[in-house]
Amino acid sequence: MRPDWTALGEVAVVSVGVRFAVVVVLALGVLGLARLEGTSAQQGDTSALGLGQATLCFLACAAVVE
Repeated sequence: MRPDWTALGEVAVVSVGVRFAVVVVLALGVLGLARLEGTSAQQGDTSALGLGQATLCFLACAAVVE
């Protein structure tokens, strides 16, 4: 039995790509939380955009992990 190196390479490339995408989306979620904290510190209220961004990004990360 010989290993299929092409398939193994494709799996490796896809897994690295997905890992990179999850890290980027997680960073965008943290950025949304920072935007939420920055807005509440400056104006005393919350930013719906920051909260929405963080929520969507964290839900996307959770969907990929599951």
